[in-house]
Order: sequence, then C-alpha cells, then structure tokens
Amino acid sequence: MTQESLNGRLCQIVSELVSQGLTLEQARKEFERQFILASLASHQGSIGRSAKSLGIHRNTLRNKVSSLGIGTKDYS
Repeated sequence: MTQESLNGRLCQIVSELVSQGLTLEQARKEFERQFILASLASHQGSIGRSAKSLGIHRNTLRNKVSSLGIGTKDYS
C-alpha cells in the first residue's frame, strides 16, 4: 500500500468518525484496540512477539490489553 493510498483511506475514516461525533479519545482507544488485536492475531496471540512488533515492552502491552478489555476470544 502506498503512502498516498494509506493517507486517503485514513482521511475517509477520520471524516466518518468526526461526522459521527466521536471524540479524539474514543477514536484513539478504538484505533489502538484494533491495532493491538491485529498484531495479536498475526502473532497467534503471543504477547511477547506482538509487543516486539509494536515496539513496546510486553508488560506495557499486557497493561494495554487489560485496560482496553481485550480477551483471548477477541483475537483467536
């Protein structure tokens, strides 16, 4: 995917979220949740490998998973 294509898709998504009245905090949390879910799914649920690919410590990822209410059933 090219940078222009990515930016275009993101602009469309952001415009839709703004028009729906989402706050920045709500949008940030949902983006972070979906990004983490995708990483966990692609690494077969491995917190360590997902954390490494995300560039964060595994304990940080565990805390984020907990605070975002992500369960094993969400990414298996």
